[in-house]
Amino acid sequence: MKIATFNLNGLRARLGQLLEWLERKAPDTGCLQQLKTPDERFPASELERAGYGALWRGQAAWNGVAILARGEQPCTMRRALPGFEADTHSRYLEVSVAGLLIATLYLLNGNPQPSPKFDYKLAWFDKLIEHAATMVNDSRPVVLAGDYNGVPTDDDIYPTRGGRHLGARPATGERPCTDLDRIAMGE
Repeated sequence: MKIATFNLNGLRARLGQLLEWLERKAPDTGCLQQLKTPDERFPASELERAGYGALWRGQAAWNGVAILARGEQPCTMRRALPGFEADTHSRYLEVSVAGLLIATLYLLNGNPQPSPKFDYKLAWFDKLIEHAATMVNDSRPVVLAGDYNGVPTDDDIYPTRGGRHLGARPATGERPCTDLDRIAMGE
């Protein structure tokens, strides 16, 4: 099964690119982030004509996630990260498709730090790690795809206007294992 992820940075503005990408790459499942499109403007009919069923959680600005499945309709499992059900930011969607449990996420970049945005990012990520630990106990294979907005080194982000790399840790050539790495390794 081919699973792909794509941060669109605006679905309506890049619908043509998305449709071309789906035709060219033909993923079985596509995980989309940063739709920047409210639910009522999601182009479900265009995607259906391209051969994809879709579930989405839209939002007019910055956020929004969707999961596409070629030739079938994904089944909704969760429309929000556990612990963040009341969150107004559309950042998480979890589905069942073709025997897999698949989630797509769009994690806030959290800049600048320290700030409430950064605190929110860390709290959200802690809940994701907690939920991921429960997901690995599911009888199905699990995929956590998306835009994690992670910048462990300066090479992982472009310089800002002031030349600073916001959110990046100093480059050391090594990256310590995170809790998600440990979960993925079965620890």
